[in-house]
Amino acid sequence: MEASSSNTLSLGLKRRSDIRRQCSLKRVSVQLVDCRKTSEMVRSSNCHLLSGRGLSSGEAEQHLDEEKKSMSETKLLTKHRHRYTGEKPYGCDQCEKRFAFSGDLVKHKRIHTGEKPYSCDQCGKSFNQSGILVTHMRIHTGEKPYSCDQCGKGFAQSGSLVRHKVKHTGEKTYHCLDCGSSYFTSNELKVHWRIHTGEMPYGCDHCGKRFALSGDLVKHRRIHTGEKPYGCSQCGKRFNQSGNLVTHMRLHTGEKPHGCDLCGKRFNDSGHMVKHMRIHNGERPYICIHCGKRFNDSGHLVRHMRIHTGEKPYGCDQCGKRFSWSADLMRHKMIHTGEKPHCCDQCEKRFAQIGSLVKHMRTHTGERPYICVQCGKSFNDSGHLVRHMRIHTGEKPYGCDQCAKRFSRSANLERHMMIHRGEAL
Repeated sequence: MEASSSNTLSLGLKRRSDIRRQCSLKRVSVQLVDCRKTSEMVRSSNCHLLSGRGLSSGEAEQHLDEEKKSMSETKLLTKHRHRYTGEKPYGCDQCEKRFAFSGDLVKHKRIHTGEKPYSCDQCGKSFNQSGILVTHMRIHTGEKPYSCDQCGKGFAQSGSLVRHKVKHTGEKTYHCLDCGSSYFTSNELKVHWRIHTGEMPYGCDHCGKRFALSGDLVKHRRIHTGEKPYGCSQCGKRFNQSGNLVTHMRLHTGEKPHGCDLCGKRFNDSGHMVKHMRIHNGERPYICIHCGKRFNDSGHLVRHMRIHTGEKPYGCDQCGKRFSWSADLMRHKMIHTGEKPHCCDQCEKRFAQIGSLVKHMRTHTGERPYICVQCGKSFNDSGHLVRHMRIHTGEKPYGCDQCAKRFSRSANLERHMMIHRGEAL
């Protein structure tokens, strides 16, 4: 019996497959050891050591190390194969999208479930991927770990650095076959292509509005959520877009990077300069569909429309009187308070509105910043220039609803209406 046992043992030690067979036949006993309490043979917190009749612990450990290595190599090989063969064995049961790796499927499913397990401890915003949280935290910390080795500019995301570095070469290698536009990156071309196709793949789940860019959808969603992740370090005011914060900061710094090349007036926002330029060039791209009156600002058209609709959204909380314009309500409220907070330092005349003070100051300085591009005449009030331009254009936006006669000024229309009412002029 002893010889037979010895032969069996010696044969069993010759091949690893025999060791597996011995284990499966329970010819050796198995002992599970908490590896955190072992010494030099510790490999990981879940290591399993075999010890049994006739097998040294060293031989058993070697066997398991090789098994672990074999299993790791198998997993890596499987992942490698999926990456290069295009095989995607993991499928989403909700949208049928497929993935090469199970972890990617887990992340994808959070789109359907809405699960966002990773939360920012600064602002409370949640994310469905840990990597996105890491990137988001850089908004709060200001960390920009990726820097350009040519100009030193820093970036919070590696992808932003990659796109930036291409611009140093000056080479735009991606070309649109439809219009010939060229771009630095393939992604820029892909986004541009949506202009031609009309594709808007990103949809708001609140109102259904769709967008060509994912970033535009992110910004739009903040309208619904009220989220304002960008805060001013000076006054604490918060904004839903980083660009708005940049513009706001210029109020504190006094920076006005946008200058009018006709009159030299400077602005802290490019949009304000665009509107200002319309004073000089007379452009009025916004047209009233009811009376044909034109405006150089979309907000002015919105307010004008209330003349036709009768809408008066602004109400006084003291007397109930309602107004079409918020500025009218503000001026009205000063009747109740008697407040005139804006004072002229030349003559001490006081005004309820800062705009009125600005206009008044021009009577002292003689400033006339509004110039007619047709004849060169200058004015101290933009409204005066608007009325003057009608001499050149022949525009008569004010029409009588009784005889169809038209006028270039509202005051002239009012005097004309007195004829119909039988009032003395």
